[in-house]
Amino acid sequence: VLEIGTGSGRVAAALVQDCDVVVTDINPHATFCAREKGLDAVRTNLFSGLRGRFDLILFNPPYLPTQPDERIDDWLEYALDGGATGRIVIERCAASIGDVLAPGGRILLLVSSLTGLSEVREIFAGRGFLAEVVRQQVVEDEELFVLRITRREI
Repeated sequence: VLEIGTGSGRVAAALVQDCDVVVTDINPHATFCAREKGLDAVRTNLFSGLRGRFDLILFNPPYLPTQPDERIDDWLEYALDGGATGRIVIERCAASIGDVLAPGGRILLLVSSLTGLSEVREIFAGRGFLAEVVRQQVVEDEELFVLRITRREI
């Protein structure tokens, strides 16, 4: 299992007893916290530099639409700022995630109604993936969706 952008490492820590888990984060404070939890943590941007393939990839990307004047120039920005559309990091991820996804593997991606569910599904469809909603929940002023993303059957 690979968790991209692990943050505190809470999700991965819950999985580590049942499977092998690698976590990444661009934030040095997050990777420190993950290592403190005993996780195999790599400080990197998305999955850059990782070798091998993963059966399951988890990602709660920065998905909030953010205008340049709203940026805070802080590590927290990496966890929240999805660019003007909220999809900039998702687009970068989709472009090469197939390189680290094992055959038959799947991705669980959390997105918001603020990000544009259909647009995110189209991004992955354009890369040969099928994205289906497996969970959704309203939280304050947005609806959150968990997408299960798999390679499209040929």
